[in-house]
Amino acid sequence: ITHRITGLALAVAFVAFAWWLVALATGPESYAAFTGVAGSSLGVLVLAGFAFAFWYHFCAGIRHLIWDTGRMLEKPDARRSAVIVVAAAIVLTLLTFYGMYALAQRAGGAA
Repeated sequence: ITHRITGLALAVAFVAFAWWLVALATGPESYAAFTGVAGSSLGVLVLAGFAFAFWYHFCAGIRHLIWDTGRMLEKPDARRSAVIVVAAAIVLTLLTFYGMYALAQRAGGAA
């Protein structure tokens, strides 16, 4: 069920992505308004949630593909793979934000 919930969260994230693209296309004032919202504490928290939803959905999708082969269907294996999916999603989310921070620092922007 969490896989489906994160899929729904990603649908909402695409609205934010579309807002970003429109802001990019319509000029500096629109882009500044977007970055003001996205760069706020709440905005960063929402973006982190979207990043986690993406990575969780991605990892859970791989887990489902493995299940489709008939592997890891026993309860202990399924529980272990669930922990792996959550751990991988957390690590990948942290790596995503670290990478974004590193790029911002290299570009000279404030993060």
